Amino acid sequence: MTDIMNPKRAIVTGGSRGIGKAIVKELVTRVNNGTHFADVVFTYNSSKEKADELEKELSATGAKVFGIKADSSSMSDAQAAVDFAVEKLGGVDLLINNAGITRDNLMLRMSEDDWNQVISANLTGVFNYNKVVLKPMMAQRYGRIVNISSIVGLIGNAGQANYAASKAGVFGFTKSLAKEVASRNITVNALAPGFIETDMTDKLNEKQKEALLSNIPLKRMGKAEDIARVVIFLCSEDADYITGQVIAVDGGMVM
Repeated sequence: MTDIMNPKRAIVTGGSRGIGKAIVKELVTRVNNGTHFADVVFTYNSSKEKADELEKELSATGAKVFGIKADSSSMSDAQAAVDFAVEKLGGVDLLINNAGITRDNLMLRMSEDDWNQVISANLTGVFNYNKVVLKPMMAQRYGRIVNISSIVGLIGNAGQANYAASKAGVFGFTKSLAKEVASRNITVNALAPGFIETDMTDKLNEKQKEALLSNIPLKRMGKAEDIARVVIFLCSEDADYITGQVIAVDGGMVM
């Protein structure tokens, strides 16, 4: 088992912006047993500039933080990212699968490419990273895996059949893998974020925002930090007896 007195060693996919960036920051800045919670390798696929900025900012805290370009839909990229984390951090204790894309359209207009790209990035990507990270985790008999899905995987959304299917698939995958690896002290859980304030939601007009908020009992959208804090909990010793669960962080949309 990992030494809990030392920082944990984490991989965060899609960690250069949005929810992924908030998770990386929370892992590095949260104090645990007198030191930062985790050293982190995060992946990015498009914005090297943002990745470099984040790496520089968080490395200044004294933590080990490294960005690596990787396509979540590529098994070889996933293997390279895990190998990189083992080299730079000495191992992997935590895996947070956050990378994902959208290609929204009504079904009659959705192309085969729209479908394949989303399934490949959002579902196959989760398979890729979970598969390659299991070898080091099983060898050390310790691991915490959090797969970031979406509330859309539970309730569906018009124009997002591909996205909803990919995110619903993450739930079944999570529960199945949790049963496979529990005996090795590896927990696997999924988060289902609701509507979170992002660059995408900033583009909505007031009428669209009001329509969204009418379905949220707390009457506000979530923040990326709301998701990051639950990730930290699931990766901490406080959650050692939680596995195979889907936790909605959605302001009460799904009850």
